[in-house]
Amino acid sequence: MADQIEHLHLPIRGLNLHIAQVGKGEISLYELGTVVFLHGFPEIWYSWRHQMLAAAAAGYRAVAPDWRGYGLSGQPPEQEEATWDDLVADVLAILDALAVPGAFLVGKDFGAMPAYDFALRHPARTRGVACLGVPFSPAPASFDAMPEGFYVLRWREAGRAEADFGRHDVRRVVRTIYILFSGADIPVAKEGQEIMDLADASTPLPPWLTEADLDVYASLYENSGFRFPLQMPYRAVHRRPSRMDARFEVPVLMVMGEKDYAFKFPGFEAAVRGGAMERFAPELKIEFLPEGSHFAQEQLPEQVNRLLLGFFAEHPVAAD
Repeated sequence: MADQIEHLHLPIRGLNLHIAQVGKGEISLYELGTVVFLHGFPEIWYSWRHQMLAAAAAGYRAVAPDWRGYGLSGQPPEQEEATWDDLVADVLAILDALAVPGAFLVGKDFGAMPAYDFALRHPARTRGVACLGVPFSPAPASFDAMPEGFYVLRWREAGRAEADFGRHDVRRVVRTIYILFSGADIPVAKEGQEIMDLADASTPLPPWLTEADLDVYASLYENSGFRFPLQMPYRAVHRRPSRMDARFEVPVLMVMGEKDYAFKFPGFEAAVRGGAMERFAPELKIEFLPEGSHFAQEQLPEQVNRLLLGFFAEHPVAAD
C-alpha cells in the first residue's frame, strides 16, 4: 500500500527535506484540501502511511515530511542549535513550496508541539490542528520530579544515549524503542542500567508492527543516524517558549490513548481530563482511545482515521 505514496525532496531553508505525499498532480484526489502529517520519535513519514492513504481516499491531499535531520531529509550543521522555531518555519516553507494556502495539521509525539505552535502563529494558513498523545502546554514541560533513570532525562545528557545506542545496530535500537514506547509504563532504567537494557532481542514486537515495518524504520534511521533526533526533541524540550497568553483561532482535536505511557507524564492528564486545554482552545474536541498506546495511529489505524476524517469533515474548506 505504501507504494501508492510518492516521494520528493524540496529545498527548504538551506536543506533538502524529504516529503512523502499522496495526490501530487491529481487535483481531483485532494479537492477537499491538504493535510500535513508531522511525525514524532522514533517515527518518520512512514508512521503516517495508514492515515495518508485514508485521507487521500477521502478526497484530501496528504503530505508527510521527514523533519530536518531525520530519515531522508538533510542534516543541519553539527554546530547549529536545534530550535522549535526552525520546525515551524520549515512547515511554513513546505506549504509555500507546494503552493498550499492552508492545511490541516496532524502532529504526533513531539510533532504535536510545532503543530500547535504553527496554528498559533499562522492561523490564516491553518484549517485546524489535530494532535495525538501530547496536549498543548503553555510552558515547557518539566521532568524534574521524574526519577533519574527516566528516559528523557537520560537522553538529554550529552553523549549518554549515543554510548547506549552505539552498543547495538540501528535496527535493534529502533526495535527496542518501539517495544518500550508501545507499553503503558514510562520507560525508566534502574541504577546501573541503560535504556537499551530494558528490552532484549527476544522481546517480541507489538502485534501491529511487522518485521517489514521495522526494516523501513531501520533503513531510514541508518540514513540519518540519531545525532539530530537526540537534539530535537530531547535536548531542546527545555527551550520551548512559554505561551501563557496562547489562544487558538482554529479548531483543535486532541486524541489520547488511555494506555499511552505519556498519559502519565506530569500535567498531561490534567490538561486532557481537567480542562486545562480548554482555556487556550475555545473550539476543542477531545477523544479517548481506551486501548490506544503511544503509537495509536499504527496500532488502531481505523479508529484514528475515523476520528481525523470526522474532524476534517466538520470543518470543510474550499479546494486548494
